[in-house]
This record gives sequence, C-alpha cells and structure tokens, in this order.
Amino acid sequence: MGESSFAILREIGILPLGNEEEIRFSIDVYRGYRYVSIRRYLQTNGFFGATRDGITLSPEIVRVLEPKIAALPDDPQAIAGNLSLGKFAKRPGICVVVEVGSLKGKRGLFMRQWQEEGGWTKKGIWLPLEKIQEIKKLFSQTKEALDEQPIEDF
Repeated sequence: MGESSFAILREIGILPLGNEEEIRFSIDVYRGYRYVSIRRYLQTNGFFGATRDGITLSPEIVRVLEPKIAALPDDPQAIAGNLSLGKFAKRPGICVVVEVGSLKGKRGLFMRQWQEEGGWTKKGIWLPLEKIQEIKKLFSQTKEALDEQPIEDF
C-alpha cells in the first residue's frame, strides 16, 4: 500500500438508521496516518456507498472520548438539555466538538469539526440519541480494537 493511498484497515461495526441509511465505524489509513472514521452510508436500488456526512478522529481522541460517551445514561430521556462532551484538538487550528443536542426536533450526539480561523467546517456527523446503547457499544469496540493492536502495527 502506497503512503498516499486510502485503505480501510478494520471494519468495527454498523449503526443502522433505516431509510436505506447506516453509519459505519472503521479504522482507516490515508497518507500514512491512521484514524477512526465515522461515516454515513446510503443504499438505494442503484447505489451503495459513503456520503459526505462523516468525521475522522485520531486514536487519541477516541481514547479520551469513549469513556465520556460510556458515562452517558442508557436512557436517552435521562439526558436533558444540551450537554458538551468536549472540544478535542485534531491538528493545529482544527478541533472536533462533541455535544448532545437537538436537530429538527430529534435529539442526537453531534461531532463537528471546528476551524479556529473560520468556524464550523462541513465535516461532521449526527448520531441519533435513541440509539445511545448501540453508539456506546461501537465506541467501546473501536477503543478495544485500537488497544489490542497498537496503531503503528495496523
């Protein structure tokens, strides 16, 4: 595999959304950098593939974020109001903001990229809070995969 190529190193799991949509968690490599990808996929009669909705997280962000997500109550109704889980440095000038909030009347876990010199970027994903138990499991499995095999060994 060339240093400039993209490859999925390990599929972690799928969060089904219905309406021919799903969110996939994977560990990927691009240009020699390993990261966790959380991306929305669409399947129709003539198409199956990734959409632009998604975000990449460094293994370090996942290791810090997973316990915060694991600490959320299993009952989505028990999470009242907006709740910030943190702002995590991705690389100089860019970070990932993770929070629980509402979108179009539905509660969810938002992960969006913030650029210090421009505000919100288009990169991000919304995970439905009604699936919090599945989300917790996927983050746990992702962290376990990172911990079982050090990132430099992928």
